[in-house]
Amino acid sequence: MASWTGVKGSIAAFCALFISANTAIPAQAGSPPWMQTGSATSQPIGHYEFCQKYKSECNVRSKGTVAARVTERGWATIRQVNAAVNREITPMTDLELHGRDEVWSYPDGAGDCEDFVLEKRKRLMSRGFSASDLLITVVRKPDGEGHAVLTVRTSQGDFILDNLENGVKLWTNTPYRYLKRQASNHSGRWVTIQNGAEVLVGSVGN
Repeated sequence: MASWTGVKGSIAAFCALFISANTAIPAQAGSPPWMQTGSATSQPIGHYEFCQKYKSECNVRSKGTVAARVTERGWATIRQVNAAVNREITPMTDLELHGRDEVWSYPDGAGDCEDFVLEKRKRLMSRGFSASDLLITVVRKPDGEGHAVLTVRTSQGDFILDNLENGVKLWTNTPYRYLKRQASNHSGRWVTIQNGAEVLVGSVGN
């Protein structure tokens, strides 16, 4: 009986986060709410080295790739995690922290954009979100500099958690060119984003 009670509690928690008849954050009319992913592409060197240290985190395979609908409570959790990590972690470069570039690690009080992403992903997974819906994503900023954000896949669209922005935005409402992200069916593989440049012009100034 105790075991079944635990199972029921887990189901209830999942439903509170993911099953809803209403759309908590509607996608904007006329904009593509989801990224279109393409072929397999190279894994960032920083993620490759991270995977050597955290092998289990980079071997998560998912058969179903349909994103769940997030409830009001789920969105509140997403916003809280994004703002909390942005507040708690001090931005510092890998060179300042480790003496070299492209070191992806869980931040201990300080970190760069990839470290923010890893921490947000970990916290959301601990609260019931699926690894297949929390995808590290590489983008290019308007000034040409590379950057990393966390894409949260939902039935309402792809939303972005960014250490440069406390608000959670639909990906088309950001000023970035989207290059590649983790595959939704395998956390250690990466795929291209085919429509990553199409939204750039419409996003600038939003």
